[in-house]
Amino acid sequence: MKRTLSLLMLSLILAAVMIPSALAADTMAVCYPTSVTRSEDGTEIRKVYDLGPEEDPAGIARSDFQQDGFRYTLVDLLKQELPENESRQHTETVTLESKDKDMASVLALLPQQREFITDDGLTGTLTLQLDTVQVDVSGYGSSTRAVNVTRSYPNLAGQDTSYIPKTIQDNGRTLTLQDINWQTDNTASVDGYAMGDRFTAVATYTGSATSSYVKGYTVTADYIGTVSRIALNKTRYVAIFEGEPLTPMVSEAAASAIRFNWAYVLVPLSMIALAGGGVGTALFLKRRHETGEEDSE
Repeated sequence: MKRTLSLLMLSLILAAVMIPSALAADTMAVCYPTSVTRSEDGTEIRKVYDLGPEEDPAGIARSDFQQDGFRYTLVDLLKQELPENESRQHTETVTLESKDKDMASVLALLPQQREFITDDGLTGTLTLQLDTVQVDVSGYGSSTRAVNVTRSYPNLAGQDTSYIPKTIQDNGRTLTLQDINWQTDNTASVDGYAMGDRFTAVATYTGSATSSYVKGYTVTADYIGTVSRIALNKTRYVAIFEGEPLTPMVSEAAASAIRFNWAYVLVPLSMIALAGGGVGTALFLKRRHETGEEDSE
């Protein structure tokens, strides 16, 4: 009986030791990429990891994932020993907005030198290339204003509006008659009374004028110089993933099921089975021992 209990306890201890070990392997320290680049057509993603001596490359993600309508699968993991110092020529194009297009205003927005950091972590001071500065109109706006014009129509026989045009053309715009101011140019005596017989009409025409204006300008310019980086005993890993278009799209619920880690279920079940096997073995040995004793009697 004591032997049976000993075997049972040994099985349970073995299961208790193996379960945390298996789960610990799944919770390994995760490595995060230094930079991520994606091809224009979306068929390839490269994740760059610069790891120090204390970091384990086993923490680099290798599982399939979905992004922007593609499913990506790891096809290669490259290892590169970084030099102690890495440098290269780099061109950085900047784009900014300006209210004015004169060069003095534009250059006031562009310092002669600027500090830049590249996507892969190299830094350097780059110099403005004046021959690359371009200024383009970024957009147009429009405004409307009221227009008033007067016209004089002299030597009219009477104050009759039929003599006055109802619309006129002014600089390509059609204006409408708004008001008339009558002036007497000449008088005649009729039955002893002075009566006007010639008149001038001062007509006011109104309308609107629409004009366009430049809303602003887009300035582009290149900065060129040397960028560099000290590797500090780093090792670079490049994880290359190839993408295939998703047809049809996988639902979020299905994606969650795909990402489910079955180790959390299978490992405890296997430990329980192992413990059960130990108990079964112990009972078998006990039964065999008892049978042997009966035979000896």
